[in-house]
Amino acid sequence: MQLVAVNDKNTHKRFLNLPSFIYKDDSNYIPHIRQDVEKVFDPKKNKLFRLGGDVSRWLLVDSSGNDIGRVAAFIHPKTSKSGKYKIGGMGFFECINNKEAAFKLFDACKNWCLERGMQGMDGPVNFGERDQFWGLLTENFTSPPSYAMNYNPSYYVPFFEDYGFKNYFNQYVYWRDLKLPAQEVFVKKANILSHNPEFSVRCMKGENAEKIAEYFLEVYNSAWGGHEGFKNMRIEQARAIIKSMKVIMDKDILIFAFDGAKPIGFYLNIPELNEFFIHVNGNMNWWGKLKFMYYLKFGKRKTMLGIVFGVSRDYQGRGVEGAMISYAGDYVVPMNRYSETILTWIGDFNPKMLRVIENLGTILYRTLVTYRILFDNSLEFERHPILGAKNKKSESTDS
Repeated sequence: MQLVAVNDKNTHKRFLNLPSFIYKDDSNYIPHIRQDVEKVFDPKKNKLFRLGGDVSRWLLVDSSGNDIGRVAAFIHPKTSKSGKYKIGGMGFFECINNKEAAFKLFDACKNWCLERGMQGMDGPVNFGERDQFWGLLTENFTSPPSYAMNYNPSYYVPFFEDYGFKNYFNQYVYWRDLKLPAQEVFVKKANILSHNPEFSVRCMKGENAEKIAEYFLEVYNSAWGGHEGFKNMRIEQARAIIKSMKVIMDKDILIFAFDGAKPIGFYLNIPELNEFFIHVNGNMNWWGKLKFMYYLKFGKRKTMLGIVFGVSRDYQGRGVEGAMISYAGDYVVPMNRYSETILTWIGDFNPKMLRVIENLGTILYRTLVTYRILFDNSLEFERHPILGAKNKKSESTDS
């Protein structure tokens, strides 16, 4: 077996194509959109390169010249030196069911990180934000993945753990039947809120993108900004987020709670894009875009993906959460477009949010793990700090 650097058009194409070989017999597999993956490694499109980030990629080739594995190693300029140790990253790992092959790919990443002064690495992670390509699937290998969420064979799990990776944090994905009522504790609080004539919940149908961005900004900053390691968001960032959702946005499932004219909570959803991307075979070329737009407009929908759920700090625990969930059941379900929701992953380092989500009548649907390995066994391994824990330095998260 031989490692081959990905450094030209041919090896780049082979890197993108390799998953189709690994998953050729897996009926649940839906490929990542290759253009999304390409952006990660494009210095013109990924700002982390301009900030000093670094990446290398490899293919693993057998004695017959067949590609049997791939991997990428990263140095994230913002987070690699922000904690107790200098930590690199590895991701986009795919491999045949062969431990020697897997370890050879892990070794490539480890040696590369060591050469750049790193003391450990996380994986599998993304050279970018946590909302895409993050974590290793460890539970529920029998249903298709959500858009941009990692999916892998079960045999990857012992590869990571036998090599020495340890559980840095769990990523929990929850499922909920939209027809189910909110739990009684939330209903009672929501009923109290309903007697306040200033309180309301509504979707964003009829609102323009600028107003949605303003609402989003206010709730985000009042819920997380300047707190637990989160920086205040700027209006330019909020506009960019809303703009990025333009093509796929369904304003009927963008839900906000208000106290008078003031937004105090959001429950933001998008259609489960893999229900449409399953028809494009991972390629959004011109033909793929045409098929995607057709199925987006005329295709049958079942699932909405909850991408973010939050309540302003001053209103938490007062029933706003339940009121928004109840609104989804009362308003969204009768439209006969969505019958279930999947909530994007929440880390086990965020117990407060986990309690809220579990109390809303959700079911743990899928578990992924972000692993960490420290290269020097004498270094003390620590799991991700718990948000809200005293005397702990918390790291930010996009979930």
